[in-house]
Amino acid sequence: MAILKSSTLNAKNKAGGKGEIRIEKLLSERELDGKCDMFAKVTIPPGCSIGIHEHHGNTETYHILTGEALYNDNGREVQLSAGATTYCPDGEQHGIANAAKDSDLVFMALIIKK
Repeated sequence: MAILKSSTLNAKNKAGGKGEIRIEKLLSERELDGKCDMFAKVTIPPGCSIGIHEHHGNTETYHILTGEALYNDNGREVQLSAGATTYCPDGEQHGIANAAKDSDLVFMALIIKK
């Protein structure tokens, strides 16, 4: 067993989104072992978002932990809350915004290579 140390980065206007988000990468490249591009906890403050982006050569899953999200699934917007899970296949697009005015949106993000 290994106790891992995460790395945190702040990203401004991620994929053309609004504001600054926090990405806490829970596994390094070594632990991902070439199978995944990212496993992270993402925090989006009120008024911020990850812009709509398309996936090429990978898929992405979000699992909402806390907060309210406005999720864009190939142009169709859906309200999500804690417990919801999304999946963006290779070649499709998505984006996500914090739909709350006074609390963070927190979710897990997993990018798997094809």
